[in-house]
Amino acid sequence: MGEAMAEILVLYYSRNGSVARMAQLVARGVEEVAGMEARLRTVPPVSTVCESVAAAIPDSGAPYVTLEDLKECAGLVLGSPAHFGNMAAPLKYFLDSTGSLWLSGTLAGRPAGVFTSSGTLHGGQESVLLSMMLPLFHHGMMVMGLPYSEGDLCTTQSGGTPYGASHYAGIDGRRNVTEEEGRLCKALGHRVAEVAQALMKE
Repeated sequence: MGEAMAEILVLYYSRNGSVARMAQLVARGVEEVAGMEARLRTVPPVSTVCESVAAAIPDSGAPYVTLEDLKECAGLVLGSPAHFGNMAAPLKYFLDSTGSLWLSGTLAGRPAGVFTSSGTLHGGQESVLLSMMLPLFHHGMMVMGLPYSEGDLCTTQSGGTPYGASHYAGIDGRRNVTEEEGRLCKALGHRVAEVAQALMKE
């Protein structure tokens, strides 16, 4: 039997499917790195009026994340749609439940990145990416963006930022991920996986 693959957790919330499509591209970038594998996970929605009780396994898409997924990952990439310039509440709700991992320093020193999708071209993409970085900094993670050696950052007419991958989905959420946006998603996954691999060799 071969050696077990190290895993990068690609954790996202997607309401209209755009962030889910980005997550798949990030995962492809992760798996371009030899010996690395992506673990796709999502979070259930939350209710504004009462406790939202979701089935243990969603009807479709990625399974729901658990704290064990975080404990076992070699790195983390977070994705969320833009909700008024901030990450979506379901992702924040889950992150707020990770206090035990913060106390134990479980995620300290592991690499991380972020990605987002917005309904308008200037829909607060960079502030959303920054909002997702904050809990990662508190966990002691090594947060990274995308360098300008990724040429698509200079030529994209839609999404793509040095803070992380992004996508302009349109008001109805039906705009496809562009070639540039897709390459930047894969580059983000690849970069986090490469750093995780290098850290494991130390």
